[in-house]
Amino acid sequence: MATILLLGSGELGKEFTIAAQRLGQKIIAVDSYKNAPAMQVADHFEIINMLDGDALDALVEKHKPDYIVPEIEAIRTERFYEYEKQGFTVVPSAKAANYTMNRKSIRDLVSKELGIKTADYRYATSAESLQKAVSEIGMPCVVKPLMSSSGKGQSTIKTEADIAKAWQYSQEGSRGDVAEVIVEAFVNFNYEITVLTVTQRNGKTLFCPPIGHRQERGDYMESWQPAAMESTHLKTAQDMAAKVTEALTGAGIWGVEFFVADDGVYFSELSPRPHDTGMVTLANTQNFNEFELHARAVLGLPIPEVTQERIGANAVILAPDFSENPTYEGLDKVAAESKCDFRIFGKPTSRPYRRMGIVFTYDSLEASVNDATKKARELADKVLVKV
Repeated sequence: MATILLLGSGELGKEFTIAAQRLGQKIIAVDSYKNAPAMQVADHFEIINMLDGDALDALVEKHKPDYIVPEIEAIRTERFYEYEKQGFTVVPSAKAANYTMNRKSIRDLVSKELGIKTADYRYATSAESLQKAVSEIGMPCVVKPLMSSSGKGQSTIKTEADIAKAWQYSQEGSRGDVAEVIVEAFVNFNYEITVLTVTQRNGKTLFCPPIGHRQERGDYMESWQPAAMESTHLKTAQDMAAKVTEALTGAGIWGVEFFVADDGVYFSELSPRPHDTGMVTLANTQNFNEFELHARAVLGLPIPEVTQERIGANAVILAPDFSENPTYEGLDKVAAESKCDFRIFGKPTSRPYRRMGIVFTYDSLEASVNDATKKARELADKVLVKV
């Protein structure tokens, strides 16, 4: 039995914990607040500020884990290099965690070092430098904190009046202690996809069928699998994903996001862990869901192939307001429908637009993905988070 130190205990960490435990592993779930979703199912838990490097060091020394698995961005990831020197395995690697926890590092690697196509971009460290970056990029453009997730702090600038508000919002949504933002030219894309990419210790890289998704406020609202797309664009995206993950090194699953426009495929973002849009795989759309793939890759268990077993879609359940004890209504309406299910994440508190659960639908490979997605959205809208 291996000991896995899970740094971040949200809904993705919860599903990873379940998958790893089914393979006989011991999980220590870590987060900054008590009763986080993964803590509810883990073998043990710890509550620390993961931006406190000394506290993180003490935790690693205390548990001496076989694997250190980051699940969020707000971690003192530079400590990971030292952990690797001490013989600990960081997933996928210290390099991957450091580069991808900061949008500046990963964007410069992808665009400047690897020569992969991205949107034009600039960086800004103040409201004044944001003004300059916008003038160079042009409007509309997208502003994102260098460290954030699930769309937090992300906004689109369409007019001069939006610039000051975008800066303020970016600082409110930033994770960690990095104030800098990335300013991206708006890509007039036709659709966006996630290519879940599995890297293995045996050197074999696998790709899951592409996942389509729709976003609001920078966070996904629905995702579906497979996403309909041209085979040439899919091959381009897979080649890009393989190139980036090889450069970052390590074994695990990666959520690699792309824009597909009239002039081709653009790299967007990358997460070195299970991806929120990949929760559609909980509908058993594949032979292994993304959490099972991550667990097997982490442990070095060979994965010979990823196969599409059926179509699926999911839609998020959002909280309307703040609450210390959210409850749910309408789950019976979802349960009464065929070919669908739901997950309530068990978050102890809610806030406006916080993702509290998902509803997913599925059908045979011959069925309509559009119909499945529409059904998932309609059912998710019937679930009310009561505050």
